[in-house]
Amino acid sequence: MSTRAPAGGTTTREHAAGDGLPPGGRRDAPPPGPVPGADRRPGRIPEAGPVRALPGAGPARPGHARTTYRGLVHRLLVVHRHLLGLLAGARVARADALDAERRRRLRSLGLRATAALLRPFLRRELRREPFPRQLRRRLELLGPTYVKLGQIMAIREDLLPEAVCRELQQLFDHVPPVPFAEVERGIAAELGRPAAESFRWIDPEPLGSASIAQAHRAETVAGDAVVLKVMRPGIRRSIETDLKLLTSLGALLQRFLPRYQPLRIVEEFAAYTRKEVDFTVEADNAETFAANFADMPEVSFPAIHRELSTPSLLTMEYIDGFKPSDPAARGLSDADRERLIDLGAGAIIRMLYRDGFFHADLHPANLLVLPGDPPTIGFVDLGMAGRFEDRTRRRMLYYYHALVTRDVEGAATFLTDMASLGKGADPDAFRRAVIDLSRRFVTRAERGEFSIAQLILESVGLGGRFRVYFPVEMTLMVKALVTFEGVGRMLDPRLDVTAVSRRHVARILRGQFTLPTLSRELLRETPELIDVAVELPQLLVEAARFLERTFDQRPPPDPAVGLRTAVLAGACLLGAVLTLTADGPAALWIVLFALAAVLAVRK
Repeated sequence: MSTRAPAGGTTTREHAAGDGLPPGGRRDAPPPGPVPGADRRPGRIPEAGPVRALPGAGPARPGHARTTYRGLVHRLLVVHRHLLGLLAGARVARADALDAERRRRLRSLGLRATAALLRPFLRRELRREPFPRQLRRRLELLGPTYVKLGQIMAIREDLLPEAVCRELQQLFDHVPPVPFAEVERGIAAELGRPAAESFRWIDPEPLGSASIAQAHRAETVAGDAVVLKVMRPGIRRSIETDLKLLTSLGALLQRFLPRYQPLRIVEEFAAYTRKEVDFTVEADNAETFAANFADMPEVSFPAIHRELSTPSLLTMEYIDGFKPSDPAARGLSDADRERLIDLGAGAIIRMLYRDGFFHADLHPANLLVLPGDPPTIGFVDLGMAGRFEDRTRRRMLYYYHALVTRDVEGAATFLTDMASLGKGADPDAFRRAVIDLSRRFVTRAERGEFSIAQLILESVGLGGRFRVYFPVEMTLMVKALVTFEGVGRMLDPRLDVTAVSRRHVARILRGQFTLPTLSRELLRETPELIDVAVELPQLLVEAARFLERTFDQRPPPDPAVGLRTAVLAGACLLGAVLTLTADGPAALWIVLFALAAVLAVRK
């Protein structure tokens, strides 16, 4: 056994580090030689002192319940303080943003005076910063839950100003790592034995460090190159406390801002975040993706070492590759680039519209190019996965197919069909607005400026105006499509996204109507069909009885009918008397008398 890290190759900081670290985070693999800080005796991993569990990563300590309420109140006060600081900072930043001419105006005097009074109460390092930077820094100071919330906000360009989104994208950068000695003690506690019994070596330098976890390269005693994803100390408890506060805040805001559905947003965020702090979910996701793509060996996902994994420790295969933005990508031939674009597009579209199970944290750092002849692709950081119900998946497929074939009216219809309607919703107006927006995008497409992802994003963004709402998976789907378009244009700036998409989505659409697919759908509905068949005789009997009762019942008599007859009989009798007294024609009064008699005896 050896303490030497593998020579050569490249790696990415983002590989399994979690939180979606940004592009540009590539780091060379450790050079040949002893791992820094490692015990140089063969077969040893650096000494790390007594073994203890990562705080907050395992079961709650005895007596922890007694301090939960106190910790929640303290956390509430901290969040409240930062919220007030952010509001005050926004006022100060607005005053600082005034140009010289507006500063001289008397109208700005109140704003400048308020800013001067508030400035001393702000944190010293934030007093002169613009609002977007203040927001980012306060989210970082509040901790990992709010960093994750900021990362979600960073992709909501449909709701937030561009400057805010651009600043919040810096939250994808790595955070200071946990000391290796603490990480190693946590690994030993999770596995229930010294790390040296499971791994030949562990690189003390993390591949990536993010708000929830950090990753280290290692090699198992069996000789497999792996990545260890280790949960940060105290993270699970901290996140649960913050999610309780956010849920309460969302319920409060729901009363005042129902149009923006804050409670729904917080609940969806909480559901995804809780999954991210349970590594068994990521392990399950990786194995599901691998099973879905078993027929495509050119698309790779990291294999999971279940025997070396727990809810707070994930051991997975190390995938050696480089990001599409890496200089190595520019050395690929045109044929290899074209193949990689087609492969990546096909994989992403297949996840979304065939499987209905897709990478929900997809960005260029999580999509790797694997060297080879020909090169292939791999997906990493699979902690967040989105899932469409079967009906929604089909509607998504039809919607996307309508977009790439430029059927704007069909696309608007399918999109509206997927929405949930709030109080006072106007789906018809929403549909018309989407059609108008889509036609403008089609016009741009003729000039080569068409972005399917941007069109979907802006279409969904119209929903709030008409009280029409969409699930969070729609935004995550757009994120995947943005990655597809962005990575594709990294490799080929002249990429025709519509043409590539049309080819793959048409193949999936045709596959929906093959005999095997229709047979599977029929078999899946077999239990319901059997229930209907069993109950059919009884249903037919009940239907026959209902029809019999309906047709046998005579309508009740109309009292107005008798009244009309009496009036007509009286009129005929009166006419006959007048004709007789006036010596009128005998034939006329005889006919009138006879008609009056007939009407009088008729019911």
